[in-house]
Amino acid sequence: MSLQRLGAIVVKELRQLRRDRLTFAMIVGIPVMQLVLFGFAINMDVRGLNAAVLDQAQTAHSREVIAELGSSQVLNIRYQLSEPQQINSLLREGRISAALVIPADFETRLQRKNAAPLQLIVDGSDQVVQSAARQLANYPLPGWNQPPGMTLVNYYNPERLAPVNTVPGLIGVILAMTMVLFTAIALVREHERGNMEMLITTPVSPWELTIGKVLPFAGIGLVQVTVILIVGRLIFEVPVRGSLLDLYAASLLFIVASLALGIFVSTLAKSQFQAMQLAFFTFLPQILLSGFMFPFAGMPKAAQWFAEILPLTHFVRLARGIMLRAANLHELWLEMAALGLFTLIMMSIAVARVRKRLD
Repeated sequence: MSLQRLGAIVVKELRQLRRDRLTFAMIVGIPVMQLVLFGFAINMDVRGLNAAVLDQAQTAHSREVIAELGSSQVLNIRYQLSEPQQINSLLREGRISAALVIPADFETRLQRKNAAPLQLIVDGSDQVVQSAARQLANYPLPGWNQPPGMTLVNYYNPERLAPVNTVPGLIGVILAMTMVLFTAIALVREHERGNMEMLITTPVSPWELTIGKVLPFAGIGLVQVTVILIVGRLIFEVPVRGSLLDLYAASLLFIVASLALGIFVSTLAKSQFQAMQLAFFTFLPQILLSGFMFPFAGMPKAAQWFAEILPLTHFVRLARGIMLRAANLHELWLEMAALGLFTLIMMSIAVARVRKRLD
């Protein structure tokens, strides 16, 4: 063992790393991003759940209770309802996570103290909402000194089974990881082998080249969706309460969005290793900020705004809405529009960069 030769190899690797700017940026960027996300954006305390109130009592005491619960900051009361049917519609569309129902005999229940005076209906398709609702059910109410003060009604997942919440979001997580990674590595490999240079001499346009490259991966993505649904149904008994066609349409749009992101990554990477690094760099904020693992409502507003840019955020809402709440695409049109806009913008940028790289 020669320390001189060993030192020469170490110096050579350090110089190579210094020239590889992307790898050097990953060495610094990944820990910084994780530190910022976990320290600033990730917050396990749920705050600001979008909620509705159905006050059938309409008394001074009921209004006092509503104000008291609103001041807890757990609920963000956005809707004042007049009919019970409105609760089902708002929950199914994903516009609220909880609904507070104050019955007409509210004052009588307070006096008799033989039944919880309030009812809290929650969206059980999100485990975080379930956990926050259980805590809120024991919140001290004015005029009621014995817990629980609310009857908790869990929609869509009354048994509180974890796989029912996890599997729909896991479809997006798996697709986000595999589609970006497969596409980026495949396109970079074409550059490394010189196949892209051969395609320059053909009349194929950048748009035709890009779309032709990603179409096979779109089929692979749909196969993955099918496998996850079958395994989820057979092993974990995860239902698909909505339209299977709607679920596949939403999945296809998300797959195309992820493929467009993968193409963009391939235009930045010079090697397959760099493509893997960048794919991981795009995957990390999506899984942490999409609401799949950590409560979306607990994030700071800046983190929520950034998360709205990420395609996985919208697909998690789509998958849970269709599979668990039996929502249709018309009711979830805003999430589809956000995914479509991301796909259009990212695909345009990716194609422009493919043209630039070929030139």
